[in-house]
Amino acid sequence: MPHIPEITWQRDLGLDWKTPYTVRYASNLDDGPHHGMPLGGFGAGCIGRSHSGDFNLWHLDGGEHIFKTLPACQFSIFEQTGEQTDEQILEPGQASTSQAYALSTTATEGDSLAAWPSYPARSKEQSTGSYQALYPRSWFTYENVYQAQLTCEQLTPILPHNYKETSYPVAVFEWTAHNPTDQPLTLSIMVSWQNTVGWFRNMNPTEEITIRDDGSPVYDYQSAWGKSAGNFNRLLQTKQGPAILMDSSRTSQTTQEGDGQWCLALGKLPAEAEAFCCGRWNPAGDGAELWQSFSQSGKIPQLDDTNPAAEGEQIAGAIAVRFTLQPGETLQIPFALAWDFPVTEFAQGVNYYRRYTDFFGTDGKQAEAIATTALTHYKTWQQQIIDWQQPILDRADLSEPIKMALMNELYDLTDGGTLWSAGSDGDPVGQFAVLECIDYRWYESLDVRLYGSFALLELWPELEKSVIRAFARAIPAEDNDKRVIGYYKTIGADMPLAQRKVANATPHDLGAPNEHVWEKTNYTAYQDCNLWKDLGSDYVLQVYRDYLFTGADDIEFLAECWPAVVAALDYLKEFDLDGDGIPENSGAPDQTFDDWRLQGISAYCGGLWIAALEAAIAMAHILQTKTDISVDEAIAKHQTWLTQAKPLYQETLWNGRYYNLDSGSGSKVVMADQLCGQFYARMLGLPDVVPEDCAKSALKTVYESCFLNFKNAQFGAANGLLLDGSPVNPGDTHPLEVWTGINFGIAAFLVQMNLKDEAFRLTETVIQQIYDNGLQFRTPEAITSVGTFRASHYLRAMAIWALVTVLDREESIK
Repeated sequence: MPHIPEITWQRDLGLDWKTPYTVRYASNLDDGPHHGMPLGGFGAGCIGRSHSGDFNLWHLDGGEHIFKTLPACQFSIFEQTGEQTDEQILEPGQASTSQAYALSTTATEGDSLAAWPSYPARSKEQSTGSYQALYPRSWFTYENVYQAQLTCEQLTPILPHNYKETSYPVAVFEWTAHNPTDQPLTLSIMVSWQNTVGWFRNMNPTEEITIRDDGSPVYDYQSAWGKSAGNFNRLLQTKQGPAILMDSSRTSQTTQEGDGQWCLALGKLPAEAEAFCCGRWNPAGDGAELWQSFSQSGKIPQLDDTNPAAEGEQIAGAIAVRFTLQPGETLQIPFALAWDFPVTEFAQGVNYYRRYTDFFGTDGKQAEAIATTALTHYKTWQQQIIDWQQPILDRADLSEPIKMALMNELYDLTDGGTLWSAGSDGDPVGQFAVLECIDYRWYESLDVRLYGSFALLELWPELEKSVIRAFARAIPAEDNDKRVIGYYKTIGADMPLAQRKVANATPHDLGAPNEHVWEKTNYTAYQDCNLWKDLGSDYVLQVYRDYLFTGADDIEFLAECWPAVVAALDYLKEFDLDGDGIPENSGAPDQTFDDWRLQGISAYCGGLWIAALEAAIAMAHILQTKTDISVDEAIAKHQTWLTQAKPLYQETLWNGRYYNLDSGSGSKVVMADQLCGQFYARMLGLPDVVPEDCAKSALKTVYESCFLNFKNAQFGAANGLLLDGSPVNPGDTHPLEVWTGINFGIAAFLVQMNLKDEAFRLTETVIQQIYDNGLQFRTPEAITSVGTFRASHYLRAMAIWALVTVLDREESIK
């Protein structure tokens, strides 16, 4: 049987949660806890299969989210004990020696596939198997139902520093069957799939938005779900084995969004195995046309019917493999599922080809080629994934829960509405973007990726730099459109109008799926992000970080970003109204904690500003040495500001134990992320923002007040509490939330300050909250102490990779 790593996320098949986390606000997305690891390459669109065995996640239209089960898309197993026969003739009273189940523990609704019995879920008495995940591999193991030992491994070639196979729209399912009995066992593995070509396109391509109850902008997305007229299937014989190609009649000569193919393909079989292909059956009926034969003999009707679906009709295909295992015998059967939907459309007529089209073409007719490629190379991919993960799993300086979460939190790079465009002269590996989350559907929010981009930086640095280049191009741009600011709706005030993007203001994000991502930025209208006091600093720090941690030799990258660095700091300095060297917060929520009013000099934004000035000066000296770019004026200017700012920050905010929230509110709150600037400065080898003893004192206070004193350290560190762990205001929103990504960032800071035990305890507490409460593979931004969450599929949670960055950095310094 296949080796499954000891470190995985595991759940018994079909085991439900008694009290899973639920959403904090009714308008937030809550699909329930039945989520599994996504399948599919970055930016290729992905699908998801839950621990119950059903396929229920469909992220095949870039940036759009569909969560619903398609019963016809699933695996089924037939098993017969004893010698193989095609028909069982039972004597009166004789028990059947065969059984067959569809391998989803979730019963179908209504009459759909009523003839297909569901696989038994775990009972009080015993388990029926388990689901395990270590992204990008997952396993279903079946036990105590069939006589055979059965495992299905699922994988996609997500490979670090790989900018080719990582983009492929494909999933491989490798079945391993073993006969532990003293009798022959005849088995048949069936995979069925519904032809959904054409479903994943926007039928309402409008840029119009509305402001929902939480103040966030939303637009109306209407998919073509269920519209199958013109779809058809045909049988193929590939180099590997039989396959079913699922296609649709096309009316346009050019490939449009939603046009494409599915291909369900079987790998090479041993001589004793038989394959059966049914190219057309009705997934909207009771399923008896397939199940009657399959449940009796493991066969399905052999049918090649290419007639297109009529209006209102649904069609599906299925492949079954039947074989007999002698006692002690083991056999492996690989399947591949590939899709080719090459176009992502944003606003109507704004089309991009996906990255994988650089290798397979743009005609939307390459599903067979993709599936065949997968079946040819998946063993190599499997080993490459093992070779990448094993050194991490073997690390003595990481705990098992952290190792598990490191791998599984990467899921968001696949299913975070991810975009990865085809390459171009300006972007040779394409442009890349991940949504802030499904609730807040805009891309690469800069304040969020300050922590959430460490995984991309560590594993796919060229994609990371492509995002930073996109911001460099966006900073000087201007957009004079006016829009309402949604925050004021949440406090019952009139919503003012604000300019969308001011020239040289650092944009909050790179746009949304219904407009023109990378070109039309600053989509969010919750706050006026032109007024934010952290974004410019965030950008500067990420430029220098990405330069340093990708070899410190990409001068072209640094030079390309430099004008935006200078512009961002100049613009931010305009908010230093009293000329003391530090931009002031305005008293409105004007930073990443965008429900939290900061006034005057703030610990959070002021520290980032000082660190950013240090980074800009360091970058200028590099450019001065290695290029002919004129930087003398910038160095003098930034040094003047820094000389003013650094002592002022310390004198104004240090209270002898920690740093005050700000200089204007008089608040005594302990802000958990008060020294983000200090964390970044030390990580980048820059001069400290604050004295080391003050930093350590403040961090210990954060740990005690926001974590240990908050609800008996059960949930993680809340964003802002009084010294005793009590709230300033019990009705506060952001201060009383535990932000997963901020917690992982604080844990990295703890490691940096030689408080590793504290770092691991904090990290493992948050991991437990996510993975024990039905939040796996939809990690939220925020959880609360009453079992609610907000903003699932959140980008910032990949900040757990900051632990790796800091641990490796500290080790290299030693």
